[in-house]
Amino acid sequence: MIRVVIAEDQSMVLGALAALLEIESDIQVVGRAQNGREALDEIERQRPDVLLTDIEMPEMTGLEVAAEVARRKLPTRVVILTTFARAGYLRRALDAGAAGYLLKDSPAEELANAVRQVHAGGRAIDPELAREAWTERDPLSDRERQVLRLAADGATGSAIAAKLFLSEGTVRNYLSDAISKLGAANRVEAARMAREKGWL
Repeated sequence: MIRVVIAEDQSMVLGALAALLEIESDIQVVGRAQNGREALDEIERQRPDVLLTDIEMPEMTGLEVAAEVARRKLPTRVVILTTFARAGYLRRALDAGAAGYLLKDSPAEELANAVRQVHAGGRAIDPELAREAWTERDPLSDRERQVLRLAADGATGSAIAAKLFLSEGTVRNYLSDAISKLGAANRVEAARMAREKGWL
């Protein structure tokens, strides 16, 4: 029996995913979570074979949960299930240690097959997205991404500097580098472009 925890912040979607998987004779849903922090707690408590998680969730994103599962060396394998058909997100998911990346509009039977595939030690990745992911590399460094994300949320240079324990000049340099790498006119355009690519 493959033991699964599902993390999804929309209650109806969470219920539907659980119902879909529980139809399968070899899959058991042993836990549900509505944010990333709950997902980690469920993983620690239940030690499931597979975590099926959304990317965008309160408290911690699915990518942060995947990275934390890897950092803690937990045996649970992570499958990201999302609406974001963006190559940048896929690359970041794989970098975070996820073993699967599926889109929510995939056929229902693909979900159970992906869980089985990942449980067996393989990967389950949307093929179209996989092709796209390797054609365009994310040019941003982690620090540039952090600074750009905060700027996109409306934070001032001084607020970003205080939050990241950097000087204002260093923040300006990171923003300038990110804008230059993306060929953007300003920080707003740079953030929009990076978001569209799934790099933020």
